[in-house]
Amino acid sequence: MQRNWWKRLQLKIAVWHLFIVLSFYGFGQKNPYLNNPNDTLNPDPFLNTVEQSLNYFYADYANTKYSDSIIKSLNYEPSTIPLFGDDVYCSRLNEMNNQSPFGFDCNAITLSSIRYFAENRRSFVKIVLGRSALYFDMFEEKLSEYGLPLELKYLACIESGLRPQVKSRAGALGLWQFMYRTGLYYGLEENSYIDERMDPQKATDAACRLLKKLYGIYGDWNLALAAYNAGPGTINRAIQRSGNQRSYWAIRPSLPRETQGYVPNFIAAAYLMTYHAEHNLMPAPAKIHNAQLDTMCLKRGLHMKTIADALDWDIQQIKDLNPLYKTEYIPLSIKKRCVTGPLDKIILLVGYEDSLYLLENPTQSINPLTPDTISHELDASLPDSSAGQYGFHKVKAGESLTTIAQKYQVSTEQLMEWNALQTTNVYVGQRLTLHEINTVSPTPAKPVTPKKYYTVKAGDNLSKIAGRYGLSLVQLKKLNPGVGNVIHVGDRIRVK
Repeated sequence: MQRNWWKRLQLKIAVWHLFIVLSFYGFGQKNPYLNNPNDTLNPDPFLNTVEQSLNYFYADYANTKYSDSIIKSLNYEPSTIPLFGDDVYCSRLNEMNNQSPFGFDCNAITLSSIRYFAENRRSFVKIVLGRSALYFDMFEEKLSEYGLPLELKYLACIESGLRPQVKSRAGALGLWQFMYRTGLYYGLEENSYIDERMDPQKATDAACRLLKKLYGIYGDWNLALAAYNAGPGTINRAIQRSGNQRSYWAIRPSLPRETQGYVPNFIAAAYLMTYHAEHNLMPAPAKIHNAQLDTMCLKRGLHMKTIADALDWDIQQIKDLNPLYKTEYIPLSIKKRCVTGPLDKIILLVGYEDSLYLLENPTQSINPLTPDTISHELDASLPDSSAGQYGFHKVKAGESLTTIAQKYQVSTEQLMEWNALQTTNVYVGQRLTLHEINTVSPTPAKPVTPKKYYTVKAGDNLSKIAGRYGLSLVQLKKLNPGVGNVIHVGDRIRVK
């Protein structure tokens, strides 16, 4: 019996690999459902996502006890690929439209994309359905927090196949595929130990802010999605070339090839995730559900192997559930670094935390760390400067080199010299070295005034907002040094 099970599993895996090879070959061919060759899907970026997701899944599957991941639904045979007429697809898309602010248009392009995925990308859909158990609850919570359509959760499916470790050929990384500089702009930190583009929570929060801003610019979700893929500059140029039309389908011929397929891919993913059972597509087995997870933050740096050995916790699962760490070391940081895992393991980690630190370093103190002592430990290996001890400042939104220099009572020239800057330009997330941080005289304490913010709505401008809160335009701009004359729906404006 055991031998027969193993033979069936080997046969199944062999068939899967043959299917992958054939399907990859087919992906590069002309789509038979497209009448226009210009409408073929661009394979390069999306194929990379599909390939990595499949490879990861089969590696996972080979280590499980499942011998068959296909679940019968609607009395279909496992090999059945249901086919429907255009009227059925259009009716279902119309039903989705009735429940969403998106434009799930039923046209020849979207229909061909749906058919192609339903027939040739079935394994990918099953895998993403299975992995959705780990992420969709969190996505929906974040999207709801920002007042965004919940259907945006499907965007991560076509961006990364719901794999935080997927990296595009262009260097985009994570569930939401942030480029390095875009990630920094939205506060996603990267250093030798971490890359927050791979942090599911923080990257999702950043994606929500970016998508909200793009929708504020265009007022149309299809255009916002296209801008997410190609950038606002590309979309604006396409709008101009189309005679200032504000419809994705109108400007589509002027868009890059990848972006021409982006919105149809999104619609196809949203459709198949919604109507998967009708297409005999059932989720691959989920290893863990989001509801089973909890998180705790560490007081000190710690190796994953120490946690794994002490708590009898599979180190691969620790890495899989904490993808922001580049290595197996969770570093010490002023901003405490956290560990996500099954609830039972996190309960153990809370109880044994101090003991784990002692396992790694029997002589170290277990006293709770303050930001000052953490800074001291982080910078202990740095040499003293003749001008004083080193310190650091992380650039925040709205700050400039001038305001940072004023904060620490140094000159902009000193900051430029200490950080080898050629210009006064700085970016959000940049870490600036401060040589004279300990020689600065403390400024007199001032009463703390609570800050108040206003979220921009349709029809607002700076003058209206200033008048509403009894401010002059100059006063409002002084409270918002990083805000220009043009504001967008969803922007947060400080009014106090």
